[in-house]
Amino acid sequence: MQEEGSNRAKILLTTGIHEKLIIGDHFSAFNTHVFRIADLGCSVGPNTFASVKTIVEAVEHKYRNEGLDSQIPEFQVFFNDHFANDFNTLFNSLPSQRPYMAAGVPGSFHHKLFPKASMNFMHSSFATHWLTKVPEEVTKQDSSAWNKGSITYVGGSSKVVEAYRAQYFKDMEGFFRVRSVELAENGLLVLLIPCRPEGSHPSESALMNIIDRLGYALHDMAKEGVISEALIDSFNVPIYYPTPDEVKEVVSSNECLSIEISEVSCYPKNLRTPEDARVYSLLGRSTLEGILCKHFGSEVIDELFERYTQKLEEFSKTPFFNSVETFAELFLLVKRIAVSQ
Repeated sequence: MQEEGSNRAKILLTTGIHEKLIIGDHFSAFNTHVFRIADLGCSVGPNTFASVKTIVEAVEHKYRNEGLDSQIPEFQVFFNDHFANDFNTLFNSLPSQRPYMAAGVPGSFHHKLFPKASMNFMHSSFATHWLTKVPEEVTKQDSSAWNKGSITYVGGSSKVVEAYRAQYFKDMEGFFRVRSVELAENGLLVLLIPCRPEGSHPSESALMNIIDRLGYALHDMAKEGVISEALIDSFNVPIYYPTPDEVKEVVSSNECLSIEISEVSCYPKNLRTPEDARVYSLLGRSTLEGILCKHFGSEVIDELFERYTQKLEEFSKTPFFNSVETFAELFLLVKRIAVSQ
């Protein structure tokens, strides 16, 4: 899904920059020749380099289109992710022939990362569905929202779902607040967000149902004494898949930001064969192995994901699988606007 989404995003990115970037409005008197770009939640893979390449080429094309070839700026790109990200691998993989200078910025993108009005273009792909933490209510045994026996909100009560939703809104309000400070006036922010279709219930998210099958594998292991039920009760995946309108609701609450482009794409679930199940299991492992090792121990991980593959195969054959929504993703282009004092 991420690769398909990135290919579609390339077209939308290029079009968005062509239509929405204002040339000559993003340099200060003290710095007239540098265009600053940040990729938030970059990880270590090739997707971040592909996105940055698209952005740089689109900005250069915008200048040439307006007859400003001699004024094309230099580009500085900041790659951001958590402190635990493998920045050594990231920078060892940097394209040798690249038209930009690169720097790493470790830290959570839910907090301020850059000076005020210093960034011209910010980008984040498949990262903002991660919460800053699991909602406290779902982890406490004396809470009416305790999520006992489940690792996601899929099988949880309405109070569990609301706790996840509230945490998502809190996190994203903070995310957009700091971006509105860091972006220069008329600077652009582009997000590619995995989501669920409008009008669907959180429990109907295809992606979250796929993640939830890990819980089924964990419970089987608990029945066999490999892990304890108490460990499962105390584990929750800190992910929430919003609807497009939920994302836009958060953006609209920030008076410094304006939604310029919003487009939703849908993709088939593509979980039909044993090979599909193995692919999803590998993707799940690359995404979740860190937090699973920390909670359950590294010695159970190989067995867990072997069982998870089997659970995904079984899930793909159920009537419920056919009833859950298709994968959806939101492309959002937001502009930093001037606000009258």
